[in-house]
Amino acid sequence: MRYLLIDRIRSLEPPETATAVKCVSLSDDVFEHHFPGQPVMPGALILEALAQTGGVLIEATMRQRGHDGLHAILTMVDRAKFRRVVSPGDQLILEARNLKTTEDGGQVKGHARVEGALVAEAELTYAFVKVTNPVLLARRREVLDVWLRGSLQP
Repeated sequence: MRYLLIDRIRSLEPPETATAVKCVSLSDDVFEHHFPGQPVMPGALILEALAQTGGVLIEATMRQRGHDGLHAILTMVDRAKFRRVVSPGDQLILEARNLKTTEDGGQVKGHARVEGALVAEAELTYAFVKVTNPVLLARRREVLDVWLRGSLQP
């Protein structure tokens, strides 16, 4: 994945919720062109950060159910609303609440907040893809371990 948009997972409580954080920095590549003199985090990247948070939640839910090696692929975004600009220096708090998870995929409701104020929300739907390549599985586990460092392991 080129854009890992989560800095840390603060809590992971499958099958219910996950909370993550993204510290928005002027050094993030996107701000070179979006927009010079007026840096704004693109809404698509806020949605991707929410999608990564929700994906971690539903993957962990399936691991609890004995299904390992599943990767959540975002398939649909519904009811997306952007309420406020996110700029460098902001700490984006990403919350995902599980709406449903089955062997085929799942759905979460995501909220993004800065200093308690809602900046974006959406319903996100995923399909599962079975990953069998040991290199990809190890890389996925490494990323999850970094995100969870300091938190309880799932």
